[in-house]
Amino acid sequence: MTAVAPHLDWQFQLLDLDRSHPTPTLVPPPPPVEPGETPAFRQLRSILTPDIASKVRSGAELLRHIANHERTEVLPTTIEAFDALLGGGLPRGKLVELASRRASGRFSIVMSTLAAATSIGEAAALIDLGDHFDPQIAEASGVDLRRLLWARPNTMKEAVMSAEMITATGFQLVVVDLGLHPLRGRRAPDAAWVRLARTAEAHGSAMLVSSPYPLTGTASAAVLKGIATHAKWLGKGNAPRLLEGIDSGLTLEKHRHLKAGARASVAFIADFAALSA
Repeated sequence: MTAVAPHLDWQFQLLDLDRSHPTPTLVPPPPPVEPGETPAFRQLRSILTPDIASKVRSGAELLRHIANHERTEVLPTTIEAFDALLGGGLPRGKLVELASRRASGRFSIVMSTLAAATSIGEAAALIDLGDHFDPQIAEASGVDLRRLLWARPNTMKEAVMSAEMITATGFQLVVVDLGLHPLRGRRAPDAAWVRLARTAEAHGSAMLVSSPYPLTGTASAAVLKGIATHAKWLGKGNAPRLLEGIDSGLTLEKHRHLKAGARASVAFIADFAALSA
């Protein structure tokens, strides 16, 4: 005689004639889950300052905040005059804009920033809308290409979107070079720059926007503008001359924590060894 039970555990009971045997269990019951935070999570939260700990909702966010807290607050570019105007370098979690015309050394500052970041082991990204980046020259300038992500968007919209997505992945330096005037594509709205600045702040990334004229508006924490540029030549009289370098002036147009109006001069010297190669 066969007895059919509505549930599988009842089926075992009906077939088991000897009640002294324990009822078999197919799946063990799940372990009890304690509500609230785990002890490990509470221990990690206690390391942070109260203002940061109050904003953390998950272990992943907590670990990211701890990593950002252990890093220095600024990322030096190794250009002393540029770093001095910003109070030591590019601030982490903030957007800084460098605006200047062509032949002012703006892209040289970009290359020096990438070289400084990758040489200390940081992951860097270059959004190259102007299409000025040369990997061979960059490597000769000290950029570690193994730690650099090079993106080549076609329009301003693609450049801003790429910067936002790349920043959200955890790159500690994101440089957006918009090239020369006229820019490719329509001008990005102010809301796009604000969203980009908030993404940099959320992930603790230092962001540098290199543009021919100011574009970021209120989203930037600091704006530096290139002023007069003077060429330096080798040779005198009617003899052929050779360009030795340029002297470019910088002025601090805006800063949220420093007084605006400070000026500095940056000297760029031509590398004849690289040119002859």
